[in-house]
Amino acid sequence: MVALEIHELLGFFKALADLTRLRIIGMLASEASTVEQLAAALGLSDGTVSHHLRRLSEAGLVAARPEGYYRYYSLRREVIDELAARLLKGDSLPPLADGVDRDAFDRKVLAAFTDAEGRVTAFPAQQKKLLVILAHVARAFEAGRRYPERQVNEILAHYNEDTARLRRALVDFRFMRREGGGGAYELAESETAAS
Repeated sequence: MVALEIHELLGFFKALADLTRLRIIGMLASEASTVEQLAAALGLSDGTVSHHLRRLSEAGLVAARPEGYYRYYSLRREVIDELAARLLKGDSLPPLADGVDRDAFDRKVLAAFTDAEGRVTAFPAQQKKLLVILAHVARAFEAGRRYPERQVNEILAHYNEDTARLRRALVDFRFMRREGGGGAYELAESETAAS
């Protein structure tokens, strides 16, 4: 998303991020009104309403037309519809997170619950943190390869002596799947796709 679009998006949300401005928009959605009419309906001073109308006008959401001694303000629905459609469409939202360190949480969890060799020193109580630990351990297995339980335990022993707990958690949280009756283990499809 280019800087201009981000600036527009911020302006759009800043203009709407106020209860009084939302009420003004709601009133203008029904009919054009003067500052005095809006102020009386909202129980505010003319100056306060003028300030809010100026913010809405700067964002392009409100237009004014002179009529005699008054200016009538109206909602620019087409601008709202166009901005919402263009700025909030699904493919325009992910770029808002460009430059964000998406792996920071995982690194923080791993730093807290593993040692320098990557061994699990403690099991976190929170599920979201446990999932980070399990994803870390699951990377030791190759996609598409089947492992007998003995080999799974050997690999898991590198990460923690409680291999049964790790093995059970990997299956329970669908990082791995197991054939019934203690058969072979393999990475689950979701883990394979993520690798």
